[in-house]
Amino acid sequence: MLFISHNVSIPDDEIDISYIRAQGAGGQNVNKVSSAVHLRFDVQASSLSEFYKERLLALKDSRLTKDGVIVIKAQQFRTQEKNREDALLRLQELIKSVAQVQKARRATKPTKSSQRKRMDSKTQRGKTKSLRGKVQF
Repeated sequence: MLFISHNVSIPDDEIDISYIRAQGAGGQNVNKVSSAVHLRFDVQASSLSEFYKERLLALKDSRLTKDGVIVIKAQQFRTQEKNREDALLRLQELIKSVAQVQKARRATKPTKSSQRKRMDSKTQRGKTKSLRGKVQF
């Protein structure tokens, strides 16, 4: 059971984990041991609430396929156990991230003082640059 929050959790049978051979350096061990983890989580077939499903499917994330399946590949560590924990933790963080509702942004106007300071600094900079020109005799 993967716990997301106090009242949200995902049963283990909804998460498909397979072990594959890791890429990259590792000597002879990398060619004979399947230590990398391929985690697949079908969002639409999961027991998550509709709120989580909609937010997850609306993500612009390369780990989300067109079919609504989250694919996470973990191969940072040398052991299956650590890579499995890493993949589950990354899935948990991804689901937690969609639960946070962003505060609506309200457009504000700059203050008169900040506008005046900006224009004064631009004028000063322009004067400095104009003094760099050729000297007329």
